[in-house]
Amino acid sequence: MTKHLGADGGTGGQAADGRTTGERTADVHEAVAAGRARRPQCAAAAPSPGSGARSDGARAQSGANPGSEGSGRAMRAAAAAAPTVRPGGPRPDRAEPQTDRLRYLDAATRQIARGMDLDEMLQELCRAAVPAFADVALVHLYAPLPVGDEVADPPGVLRLHTMDRAPLRKAAVRGSGPLPPVADTARAAEVVQLSPTGPLAGLLRAGRPVFGDLPGIRSVVAELLGVANSPGTVPPGRRLILAPLHGRSHAMGSVVLIRGPGRADFTGDDLLVASQLATHTALGIHKAVLYAREASVADALQRTMLPPSLPEPAGVQLASRYLPASRTAQVGGDWYDAILLPGNRVALVIGDVMGHSMTSAAIMGQLRTIVQTLAGLDLPPDEVLHHLDEQAERLGSEHTATCLYAMYDPVLHRLLVSNAGHLPPVLLHPDGSTEVLPVPPGVPIGVGGGGFESTEMHAPAGSTLLLYTDGLVESRDSDVLTGVDRLRARLRAAASGSGPPAPAEVCDQALGTLGAGDRDDDIALLAARFEGILPETVAYWYMAPRPQTARQARRLTRRTLRDWGLDALVESTELMVSEVVANAVRFASRPITLRLLCTDVLRCEVGDNSPLVPRMRHARLSDEGGRGLFLVDQLAQSWGVTRVSTGKVVWFEQPLPGPLGEQEPA
Repeated sequence: MTKHLGADGGTGGQAADGRTTGERTADVHEAVAAGRARRPQCAAAAPSPGSGARSDGARAQSGANPGSEGSGRAMRAAAAAAPTVRPGGPRPDRAEPQTDRLRYLDAATRQIARGMDLDEMLQELCRAAVPAFADVALVHLYAPLPVGDEVADPPGVLRLHTMDRAPLRKAAVRGSGPLPPVADTARAAEVVQLSPTGPLAGLLRAGRPVFGDLPGIRSVVAELLGVANSPGTVPPGRRLILAPLHGRSHAMGSVVLIRGPGRADFTGDDLLVASQLATHTALGIHKAVLYAREASVADALQRTMLPPSLPEPAGVQLASRYLPASRTAQVGGDWYDAILLPGNRVALVIGDVMGHSMTSAAIMGQLRTIVQTLAGLDLPPDEVLHHLDEQAERLGSEHTATCLYAMYDPVLHRLLVSNAGHLPPVLLHPDGSTEVLPVPPGVPIGVGGGGFESTEMHAPAGSTLLLYTDGLVESRDSDVLTGVDRLRARLRAAASGSGPPAPAEVCDQALGTLGAGDRDDDIALLAARFEGILPETVAYWYMAPRPQTARQARRLTRRTLRDWGLDALVESTELMVSEVVANAVRFASRPITLRLLCTDVLRCEVGDNSPLVPRMRHARLSDEGGRGLFLVDQLAQSWGVTRVSTGKVVWFEQPLPGPLGEQEPA
C-alpha cells in the first residue's frame, strides 16, 4: 500500500528525507497563535500536530513519489546511516512527533483558557483546532446548560453553538486540481432532539471521544451533522472524531472534528489530542456558566437593593440613573434613595460601600434600610449619619461607606445637608451656573469617632441638585478634581437651552459618553429639581390643646378653603379636621399644629407631641367614640400616621375639584 506523505499526512507519520530534528515541521504552537490570518492556503503549509510528514525540497529533488521504491530505498539508507539507539535511551524518530503534539496541546489549551465567557472560549477552541488539527469544528451544547453540581435530568435538546471551517485548500500535487471544499463534506444540525436512553445521550454521558467509523456511531454522528436520514454522507474512514464535552459532573455537549479530502485520517494519538481539547473546553464551560450565574445573582442583588421607582413629592422633580461596572461580576455598593418626610419634605440620599463584591452589595442593602428607618424618625441629617455610623459598627463588617444625606423643604426653599466622606453635590442654578456645595466632608461611615455637621443653605426654585458617586468623576486616566470640572462643564451645556433642563436630561448629560465605555466602578446618580411650593398655598397654625381647639380648627379650615376657592371641599374637610384635632387634643401636652397645603391635592397635617399612634377600629353601637378615624378613612383619598422626633403627624389628602380632581371612571 502506498502511503502519501505531506503536510496533512496526519499524526504519527515519519519524514522520509532524513532531516535533523531542528529541520522538522514548524512548531504548531506558532501556527495556533497566528490564528486565522495565517491559515495555510495549501496542503503543504500546515502540518498536523504531532505529524512528522513533510512536503519539502527533498521530494522535489528526488522527483519520485514518497511512497515509491526509490523513496523506500532512501528511507532504508537513512535508517542505516542513523546512529544506533541504545535500549531505554532516546528515540529521535518518535520523540519529535510526540514533542510536536505536546507543543500543540500546550498552545491550544492556553488559547482556550484565554476565553473569559462561554462564547469567547468556544471561539478560541475553534481557532486552536482549525486548521491546525481539523478542517471543521462543530460545537453543540445542551439547552439549557447545567449549572454547578446540581443533580438533575439532562435537557433533551442540543443546539449548535459554534461552527468553524477551514478555507478552501489547493491540491498538494501540481496539476491535480483543487480539492473539494470542506463545506461539501460536512454540515451541522441546528437542533438535535435527544432521547435520555438513546445512543447519543449515552455517548455524551460516557465522556470518551470516539472515531466516526466505529460500529453504531455513524447514525449518532449523522444526527449532529443534520443528515440523520442519510448516514452514508458521514465522512468515511477515520476522518471524524466525536468528543463529548463533559464537565465536573455533567455532560455539557459535544465537539465534532472533521478532516476533509486530501488530508490523512485521524490516528490513535489524535484521539488523545481531541480528548484533551474537549476536557479543557468542558471545564472552561463549567467555570464560565458558574461565573455567569454569579454575575447574574450579584447584579440582581444590587438592583433589588435599589429603589424600584422614585416618589413624586410636591415641589420636587426627581430622576436617577444607575450604571454597573463593565465587569459585571465585580458588583459594587453604590446606592441612592429619595424618602418622603412629614411636611412635604423629601430626603435625598446617596452612598457608596467600599469594595466590589456581593458582600458590598449586601452591606449596601443593610445601610439603605437603616437610613430609611432613621429618616422615618424625622431626624436632622447629622443625627441620621451619626446613628448610621453607630449601626454600621454594630454590623461587625470591615467595609466602610460614604454617604450624603440632604433634606429639602419645598415650603421654606431650604436645603439641609450632612456628609460622611462622600463627594460634595453640584447645584445647577437657574441661570446656568454651577456650584459645588461647601459641605464639610466628615468621616466615612464605619470609621467611628467622627462628628457630623449639618449645613443649611438656600435652594432657589428652578435649581437642580445632582448627587453622584465617584465612578462618575474618577477613572484610571482622570483624577477627582478634573472629573468634577468636566461634570460642571457638561451641566452648564445642559442648561444652555431656553429653559431649565429636566432632571432626566441632567442625568443623561452628566453621564455623557460613559454609558458605552469601559468602567472599573459602578455609577449612581440622583437629580432633584427644586420647584418649591408657593407660600400662598400653605396655611399653618399653632393651637393650644383645649376642648375649644376643634371648633377653632374648623373655623380656620373653612375660611382658608374659601379663600382658595375650594368651597366644594369645606364640609368634608371640616369634619375630618375636627376628628383628627380632637384626637390630638386628647393626648397632647404641648401646642398642636395644623397645616393645610394645596398642591395637586389638598393635604391636611395635624401634629402633636404624643408618641401614641392612633389605630382605626370599628366601634360598637353602644360606644360613644371610636368613629373618628373610620370617618377619615371613608372620606379621604388617603391618610396615614408618621412618627417624628417630637411626636407624630396625622395626615390625610383629598383630590381637588375640577380638572385636577376629576378621576377617570373605573
